[in-house]
Amino acid sequence: MNLNERMLRFQQLLGESADLAFLPISTDLEYLTSVPRDIPNFGVTLHPGAWLEGGWLTPTQGPILTLPRMTAEFGGLDKLDAEVRVLGDWDDPETLVSELLKRFDLPLRPRVAISDQAHAETVFHLQKLLPDAVFVSATDILRKLRVVKSEDEIAVMRRAGEITEAAFGDVLKALKIGMSELDIIDEVDHQLRKHGSLGPSFTTSLYNSGPNYPLVFGQREKKWHRTLTPPVSVLFDFGAVYEGYCYDYGRTVSFGAPSGDQRKVYDTIMAAQAAGVAALKAGQATTEQVDAAARKVVEDAGYGPAFRHRLGHGIGRDVHEPPFLTRGDTTLTQAGMLFTIEPSILQFDGFSARVEDIVVARPGGGEKLTNGFQELIVIE
Repeated sequence: MNLNERMLRFQQLLGESADLAFLPISTDLEYLTSVPRDIPNFGVTLHPGAWLEGGWLTPTQGPILTLPRMTAEFGGLDKLDAEVRVLGDWDDPETLVSELLKRFDLPLRPRVAISDQAHAETVFHLQKLLPDAVFVSATDILRKLRVVKSEDEIAVMRRAGEITEAAFGDVLKALKIGMSELDIIDEVDHQLRKHGSLGPSFTTSLYNSGPNYPLVFGQREKKWHRTLTPPVSVLFDFGAVYEGYCYDYGRTVSFGAPSGDQRKVYDTIMAAQAAGVAALKAGQATTEQVDAAARKVVEDAGYGPAFRHRLGHGIGRDVHEPPFLTRGDTTLTQAGMLFTIEPSILQFDGFSARVEDIVVARPGGGEKLTNGFQELIVIE
């Protein structure tokens, strides 16, 4: 991908809205510079001066990375082919940033664009250093570039899908009656890494239900230890990370021979997805119209209230990105936009089903990036 061209386009847009931008180590910075993110921790791990960790640039200068010593060394970021200023463990971060701001020759009342993913602590310090600054969203500026994916980006996402489906194929080989939900989640996460993913792109989730197996949202620690015994539908929701891009994928597995009701639920969501994919005609359909096309299939089959969520969401460097396939979002689809199309029927005391693939908006309708495991999978 041509990062120089991407940076120039961002700086041109930045000049229309701001005099300075700060992007922490985040999706925004990785999109512009390929400075990598890592899998996050549950608890926060702070380094001295962590609030300045990221990249600084103006419409004509930068980027310049400022990094705490531990971030620079442990992350290997001190070896980047870029200007890097490293803050020592006993150095004053405000002194380092003040020196940097002087280089940028900002106006008296500067407009500062900050990523939505920056910490409030960063804003507090910048307000102290630039008391007359006006703050705007750098993420909103970047979204003008990020919303439509290039063919290079689509190729990366296609590879992420291949990794995801390969992992799922090996998970299926390990499935057996009597496993717990935790057993399956652990197998999914292991197979993702084994097949080349940095890790799961979000918390791997299962949504399982049957006549004697109530659907449970939340309560992860409690439900993880439930034993899967027939008859039950096992609903997968997971995805790989590849070269900074996130996949999102869903399939349904029947533990035990499926009943007629179970097959009807499954066939309905597969037909709903097909309708949504066909409706994703770039330049012709809005995002809410795509949602409506798939939702009508579920409603006509009598399961409307059990389709509890939007049809899908934009996706790329983040798992959920705007725009969204939902009622009230009137965005006109454009060629190269990527969406999940993920209809589901979620029943608390009956069989559920879901399917999810990433789909590229094309003039003639959507192009799915993953196409495996279309039939209801049965484990006996």
